[in-house]
Amino acid sequence: QVQLVESGGGLVQPGGSLRLSCLASGFTFSRTWMYWVRHIPGKGLELVSRINSDSSSTSYADSVKGRFTISRDNAKNTLSLQMNSLKSEDTAVYYCAKDSVYGPRGQGTQVTVSS
Repeated sequence: QVQLVESGGGLVQPGGSLRLSCLASGFTFSRTWMYWVRHIPGKGLELVSRINSDSSSTSYADSVKGRFTISRDNAKNTLSLQMNSLKSEDTAVYYCAKDSVYGPRGQGTQVTVSS
């Protein structure tokens, strides 16, 4: 079955960086579009970034453009999100998702940006 396991979240000060990872199994990762989404309490699920199967196409929410970078390693079935210049409004639970924003996702990893 599909399994997605996120890691790398934590508490960081504004302006800091974190790198999230997602280990995928149970499906053909190398043929699948992957997404990073986040849930902010009271605001619902928000698309952060997406990447196509061979990394030739990526897109970002306007709110993170220029600060976040999505990448993948198909040999290791791993999706990553490098987050720089973090802001308090980036505080959320981050999920990797398969196929779409509302596709199967993992348990999430909490990112808290606070001084």
